[in-house]
Amino acid sequence: MALDIKMPALSPTMEEGTLAKWLVKVGDTVSSGDVMAEIETDKATMEFEAVDEGVIAEILIEEGTEGVKVGAVIARLAVEGEEAAPAPAPAPAAEAPATDGPAATPTAKKIAEQAGIDLASVTGTGPKGKITKEDVEGAIGSQPRVPAQAGTSGGGAQPTEAPASAGAHKAGASERIVASPLAKRIAADKGIDLAQVKATGPNGRIVKDDVENFPPAAAPAAAPAPATSAPAAAAAPAPVAVPSLGGDLDAPFEEQKLNNVRKVIARRLTEAKQTIPHIYLTVDIRLDALLKLRGELNKSLEADGVKLSVNDLLIKALARALQRVPKCNVSFQGDTLLQFTRQDISVAVAAPSGLITPIIRDAGRKGLAEISTEMKALANKAKDGKLQPHEFQGGTASLSNLGMFGTKQFDAVINPPQAMILAVGAGELRPWVEDGQIVAATVMSATGSFDHRAIDGADGAQMMEALKQLVENPMGLVV
Repeated sequence: MALDIKMPALSPTMEEGTLAKWLVKVGDTVSSGDVMAEIETDKATMEFEAVDEGVIAEILIEEGTEGVKVGAVIARLAVEGEEAAPAPAPAPAAEAPATDGPAATPTAKKIAEQAGIDLASVTGTGPKGKITKEDVEGAIGSQPRVPAQAGTSGGGAQPTEAPASAGAHKAGASERIVASPLAKRIAADKGIDLAQVKATGPNGRIVKDDVENFPPAAAPAAAPAPATSAPAAAAAPAPVAVPSLGGDLDAPFEEQKLNNVRKVIARRLTEAKQTIPHIYLTVDIRLDALLKLRGELNKSLEADGVKLSVNDLLIKALARALQRVPKCNVSFQGDTLLQFTRQDISVAVAAPSGLITPIIRDAGRKGLAEISTEMKALANKAKDGKLQPHEFQGGTASLSNLGMFGTKQFDAVINPPQAMILAVGAGELRPWVEDGQIVAATVMSATGSFDHRAIDGADGAQMMEALKQLVENPMGLVV
């Protein structure tokens, strides 16, 4: 009997994932440790390794399938000594659905059902002509409405009537009507056939005013013309395809489905702003001494192939400031407060899939060269989507640096369950008072966001002052 290969829980918060890519096929022999698939979790895209040896007998979930629950069987493995007869079994199984309709992925079927799309009218581009979610999404809004209704009714005469109904449109079935979501909704409520409405929006788009100003007498006049025009109007509510977009979006747009990482970012940051009382404290910090030290250190480290960035020094400075003011290195846990004895700094990195925060653990005890080398490796893995759970889960405080983009100052959102995040802006030449004289100095603005449930304003101010002293007198970062 073949072994079930199940969707793994690749992170503590993972409940479902996307099977991004299969790296094996039916008939392949795998050994323990071989990478079988790439799985997109709520944090990153990760490799899934085999734990047993055997032959891939069956692949049950095709690549690209979203929302696969943890524990769901995704494939079967015939172990050594067993017959691998199940391997060819998927071929007949794949052909069977053809008698009931076109083969399609579960996600494609779900999207088609919600949008009122007849799968029989969708061309499949997947393996063996299978219809994928991209095929259905591409068909949404571009199919004539009546044929979709005819396909679902199952009647024999309906398909022959569909072309006649489609012919009622101005340009025929091959040209879709372009209208804003609000215009479609108003037209559906008033029973107006959008094919009769003159478009005044950009690129021939029907907008809200076009529908609202449509002559009331024109709608009934158009109704008796083709016998099938009434069903066409009745079918109009089905394609109100994206009511979630809201408003009258007359500007051209392209809808992009959220990946798992972006969904988690949206959920967690919304929760953070709704549940965490943020307090923001900003200080201006002179960088000249830090920049001078960085230059000297880079010269001495050149032979080792190490080049420190300003961000590397700020990671160390934040860790040392938390050492000096441990009341800010905490986490609010309802009836308890966790005070950490180690400074694990989460560093915000912009990856293609969305924001992720790899962690420099025990940064307060690490040297600058070690922090720099580790940070570069983590940033590269983050951008490639190859971070492992232990490399981005946890952290006691965060650092977000937008200075490289020229941002002067910003207030960052706390990453729960942490209680603080440091937002760093660009270093720029500003007037600075030194010994009673105004001089030009390189200055940056740094803002600490603190969870006011766990950290008092005075404690946050002490930590920001400690950070300022460490950056302006940076020898404390190397001893």
